[in-house]
Amino acid sequence: MLRMPNKTIYVSDDDLPLFRRAQELAGGNLSAAISTAVRRYVDIEEGRQEGYDEIIVRIGPGKGRKQRFSGVLLGEWGRSTSQRFEIFRVYRSRTGKFVVHVERSAQMTSDSEKWTTGWRSWVGNWSSGQAWGVTAPESVLHIAGTLAELRDLLPPELYEMVADMADQPPIEDLDI
Repeated sequence: MLRMPNKTIYVSDDDLPLFRRAQELAGGNLSAAISTAVRRYVDIEEGRQEGYDEIIVRIGPGKGRKQRFSGVLLGEWGRSTSQRFEIFRVYRSRTGKFVVHVERSAQMTSDSEKWTTGWRSWVGNWSSGQAWGVTAPESVLHIAGTLAELRDLLPPELYEMVADMADQPPIEDLDI
């Protein structure tokens, strides 16, 4: 049987409430809370030293939920129509995969042509016989392992930008 030796960690009196709260959140196991925090710290710091940032994005409809990863932004591209806009962001993760985050604004639909032709057509045309609807904004995350997989997820203009940068290292050490 493998026995791990006890380790003593000295905590200042000012930090005791923080450690008590961590122990509560970890179901009474302070060691598990500390190990989780140290593991996360090491992961983030190693990534930062390699040139990667901590990326947090929202996924799903409306405010959605948050997802986090280490990556470096390779490119960003947007487009809009009279009904909505989209923003595409492409990252390279620490594991070498491509991460595509797409944000789509709320989409407006209407039975009236005036909503899609600009504000000038609205002036003097406020009849009560109109209908309209709005969808919730949404965000999605796609992961591609190769440039070939990435091509199917992006508008051609953004793909060309990203493909040119895909082989660039996040940090280049110069011997100068």
